[in-house]
Amino acid sequence: MSIKIHKPITPGQRFRKSIVFEQVTAKSPEKSLTVALRKSGGRNNQGRYTAKRKGGGAKRRYRIIDFKRNKYDVPAKIKTIEYDPNRSALIALIAYVDGEKRYILAPEKISVGDEITSGENAPAKLGNALPLKNIPLGTPIHNIELKKGKGGQIVRSAGLSASIVAKEGKYCHIKMPSGEIRLIHLDNYATIGQLSNFEHSSVVIGKAGRKRNKGIKPRVRAVAKNPVDHPMGGGEGRSSGGRHPCNKNGLPAKGYKTRKKKKYSDKYIVSRRKK
Repeated sequence: MSIKIHKPITPGQRFRKSIVFEQVTAKSPEKSLTVALRKSGGRNNQGRYTAKRKGGGAKRRYRIIDFKRNKYDVPAKIKTIEYDPNRSALIALIAYVDGEKRYILAPEKISVGDEITSGENAPAKLGNALPLKNIPLGTPIHNIELKKGKGGQIVRSAGLSASIVAKEGKYCHIKMPSGEIRLIHLDNYATIGQLSNFEHSSVVIGKAGRKRNKGIKPRVRAVAKNPVDHPMGGGEGRSSGGRHPCNKNGLPAKGYKTRKKKKYSDKYIVSRRKK
């Protein structure tokens, strides 16, 4: 894949940078593996507007992704590599020898015709899913389970990969893309390789209309609002508010720790992302 810098024949293309998906081999998805994706418009089940900046956007269907990779010791072949509007990484359509088809997250450098498998006896090669205890140290991995059998929950975005730093007792030390080192059980599954579309972070949207196509509405600055709408609103002329930045409910916006203690999560963090 490569980054395309557009010739600015319109104002919206002045700074636009997009990705040329040379790896993608299919234009339309496998219909049996998609479901309708209904929009909420930021409203809850009572019809009240509870999530700001949501609404509109292009229609899309949800692709059902196999995060569990639980069809063990059955070889499959990569049929197509496709774009997925619901995530940043590309996806791959695989067909097992018994005829079943599934979507998986596509690793970088995988191509149509490659054979993959999952299970404890699977070799540690690109695209294969196997328990962490069978993966060599330093191997790039993605789609890692936090709970055995639940399916991959972490390292699923474009271009990401984690690596195994050490194995100790029942757990192994996983170095996350953020730099955090975390304990994960050796029986949990992960997929070998770095995820595709690593140039996703270089994309420059270029115009407001593309943001609306994604279903994201414009944001109004807090200091531009009236006092009735936000604590930082009001004032004569352009006022900065005269107080520390906060959200609509008055909670500080900068430097205030909002993370709740998670008894099942905190104890497994060996080294934090922020020192």
